[in-house]
Amino acid sequence: MAADVKRAAVAAPLELHIEDLSEDARGVARVDGKAVFVDGALPGERVRARIVKRRRQYDEAVLEEVLAPSPERVAPRCAHFGVCGGCSLQHLEPAAQILRKQRHLLEALQRIGGVTPRTVYAPLRGPDWAYRRRARLGVRFVHKKGRVLAGFRERDKPYLADLSRCEILVERFADLPRDLAALVDGMSLKERIPQVEVAVGDEEAALVFRVMEAPTADDLARLQAFGAAQGVQIHLQPGGLDSVHPAQEGYPPLSYRLDGGAVEIQFAPVDFIQVNAAVNAAMVERALELLAPEPQHSVLDLFCGLGNFTLPVGRRVRRVVGVEGDAALVARARANARRNGIEGAEFHTANLFEPARFGPWARSRYDRVLLDPPRAGAEQCLAHVADWRPARIVYISCHPGSLARDAGILVSKLGYELAGAGVMDMFPHTTHVESIAVFEPAA
Repeated sequence: MAADVKRAAVAAPLELHIEDLSEDARGVARVDGKAVFVDGALPGERVRARIVKRRRQYDEAVLEEVLAPSPERVAPRCAHFGVCGGCSLQHLEPAAQILRKQRHLLEALQRIGGVTPRTVYAPLRGPDWAYRRRARLGVRFVHKKGRVLAGFRERDKPYLADLSRCEILVERFADLPRDLAALVDGMSLKERIPQVEVAVGDEEAALVFRVMEAPTADDLARLQAFGAAQGVQIHLQPGGLDSVHPAQEGYPPLSYRLDGGAVEIQFAPVDFIQVNAAVNAAMVERALELLAPEPQHSVLDLFCGLGNFTLPVGRRVRRVVGVEGDAALVARARANARRNGIEGAEFHTANLFEPARFGPWARSRYDRVLLDPPRAGAEQCLAHVADWRPARIVYISCHPGSLARDAGILVSKLGYELAGAGVMDMFPHTTHVESIAVFEPAA
């Protein structure tokens, strides 16, 4: 056990007043000035809790009883809440969840970047349940139980949770943990399938089975029968991502539509797409509104993926340049542009974390720049902002900390101001914070 961690001796429970909610969704109380994190407690509540771990800077406690509940507390919808690690906020009313995320964003911007947005945008929200169209489910044959489990990991533990249903998966796959477990339990490969990926388009859906050895003829027959019964495509992945292939020929492509249905984006079963279709559509609309592209503009879209933003922008401007590090995604983005008749879109493959190796596209001037980086942020790209000289930068973020750091650079070093920022509820009932920010040249 680490030197700074001691298991608390059995002690009498404490009555605590919960003052705040941590970024990992634990209630925060204080005892003699020391923070105590209480899993399952909400701000404003009076609770009875027992300390189970003592650390130098804080203690950890388990909730035993809520003595005075918060008016924002609700009954969790999922039977597995508290065990499954997929969601940690189902006990908090959804409108309060997104306001907490907004607060965390604004605090991060101020604390890390030293910036405050001129305008705070109203949160973008979609459905609270049955929203997840992309997921990776673990699969494991557990000898002690004598059967297969399928689903997500337990909260704060390496074990697979024993799930029967998931309330945040799209409705047609809500019972997939139970159904997958039953399917795999009858296969010869039941100890050789570690995960199944779910990918859902507007019309078609696919399951990708990671197989550690070749399925038998009986296994394939079971998989295909399952696919036919579920109305879903079955794909196999014996190795890396480039090994994914359909279990049978003739599957139609997966796709989703944006921009009022005017843009269709086709994708492969393991391609990255935003998990929440409704919020993604609203996010693209807001990005277009904030970019305010005009027909004569040249726009740069970094970390463009399949063209989720690039193609809707391309319908409005003379030239849009999408750049992405994954060559396969770039190839599909080009094909999507051709399929949608967007002639002014061009795409390039580049490692956006190595600016010294950027191609000629980086030496152009752009009227608008859109950034949609991974958790690490876009710090390496910012050195080129002085060359691009955009009149507006729209930054889509999946991590408030990296956005705040990059915002500080744009404001303190590159002559921009944070015109606005807001959160998007891409992942209801989780602590994940998706946000959008807009930068304009300082007056």
